[in-house]
Amino acid sequence: MADTWYRVDNVAKVFIATNSRRDPRVFRVSCTLNADVDGDRLNQALRLTARQFPNFQVTLHRGLFWNYLESTRKEPHAGPETLAPCAPVYGPELRNELLYRVSYYGPRIHVEMFHALSDGNGGLIFLKALVCQYLKLLEPERLAHVVPETVAPAADLAQDSFRQFYGARGGRGERAPRAYRMHGAKLPYDQTQFFEAHLDVKQLLTRARAEGVTLTSWLGARLMLAIHAEVPQLERRRPVVISLPVNLRNYYPSETARNFFNSIRVGHVFDGTETAQSLAADFDATLKYELSEERVKARMDSFEQLEHMPGIKPVPLFIKNKTVGFFTWRENQRVTATLSNLGAIKTPAELDPWLRGFTAMSSTSTMFVCVSSWHDDLVLGISSAYRGTGVLRRFLGGMAKEGLDVTLYATEVDNG
Repeated sequence: MADTWYRVDNVAKVFIATNSRRDPRVFRVSCTLNADVDGDRLNQALRLTARQFPNFQVTLHRGLFWNYLESTRKEPHAGPETLAPCAPVYGPELRNELLYRVSYYGPRIHVEMFHALSDGNGGLIFLKALVCQYLKLLEPERLAHVVPETVAPAADLAQDSFRQFYGARGGRGERAPRAYRMHGAKLPYDQTQFFEAHLDVKQLLTRARAEGVTLTSWLGARLMLAIHAEVPQLERRRPVVISLPVNLRNYYPSETARNFFNSIRVGHVFDGTETAQSLAADFDATLKYELSEERVKARMDSFEQLEHMPGIKPVPLFIKNKTVGFFTWRENQRVTATLSNLGAIKTPAELDPWLRGFTAMSSTSTMFVCVSSWHDDLVLGISSAYRGTGVLRRFLGGMAKEGLDVTLYATEVDNG
C-alpha cells in the first residue's frame, strides 16, 4: 500500500473527542453462517479483503491542529472472540493499532470499528465483502463465479464526502428543548448489556402499513411509549426525543466507506391522550419532514460549515477537543435514545445456503437500538448502559402483546 494520510472527517472529530471507557464509540456488524468459522480461511479472506479497502488500513495520530489517519503496513488478523461486544478499538493502550477488529465465535463473524473510521453502512460494505471472500475460499468450485457487492475504487472509498458535497446552504442550527434523559443506575465497571431481538419482517411491515407509516416510525413510536412509561411524574413535561442517524449516501452520489451521515430528532411531549397508532402517525409526519432533501442537505451544510469558519484551523487540538466535547454533551441533553435503521441488507443470492443472518450493535452511554434485516429476519441490536430493563421489557413485551413473534438473546453482565 502506498504511504498516504487522510484528514479525519467532521463526524470523526466528534467521536475522537468524546470516546470514553463507558462509550468507546465502537459499532459492531456481524454475520451468522450455517457452520462454524474456519479461522485460517477467515484470515486468508481478511487479507484479501483488506486490499480492497486501503482507507481502513490506517492508524490514528494527533497533529498540532487536527487528528489525522495514516496508512500502515500492519496486517489485520482475525481471532476467536474473547472480548465483550464493542470493546475499545482505540485508546491509550491501543495506539498505532488498526481501528477495526475482526473476530469469530462459532458460526459468527464480527467486524468492530472505531466510529472515527467509518459508519455502520461503511462497516457493512466491508463485512459483506469479507463474508463473500471467505465463502468463495471455502467453496471455490461452487462460488468462484460469485461477485460480491461492487467495491468502489480506493479514491472513492476514502473520500471525505462532507467536504466534497458541502454547499454552504446551512444556517444557524435550530435550538431544541432539553429532552427527558434516562437516569437509572448504570451497570458497574463501565459495562454495557447487549440484546438481540429477532422479529418477522412481514409481520412488522403488515402492522406498519396498516397504520400508514414506515417501519422506522412504527418502531420509533413504540420505543417512545416504552420510555415514557418509565418517566417519573415530575419529568413528564420534558419531551421524549429519539435521534435517528440518516445515511447521506441516499442524498448524494457518494460511494465513500468513511462516515457520511447526520442525525435528525423526533420528539414528543406526552399529554396522556396518545395511542400507539396516533403517536406513530405523528412520528411519521415529523420524520418525513426532516427527511426531505432540502432539510437533510441544509443540516449537512450546517454541520460542515464549522470546518470552513475563519480562524478555526490554527486553534490547538486540545482546545478543539474540549470545545467539541462540550457541544456534544450539550447536544446529548436534547436526546433520550437513538434508533438507527440500517435497512435491508442485500447479498448475492448464491450465498443464501451458507448464511443465516446479520445484526448490528453500537456502544452507548445510554440506550441505542440498531435495526437491520436480511430476508424475513429483522434484528433489533439493543445496547443499554442501565441496570434496569424496564424500557426494554415494555418495548419488546408490547410488540409480543400485539401478536408479533419475538425471540430475544442477551449478553451476561456482572452486576457487582
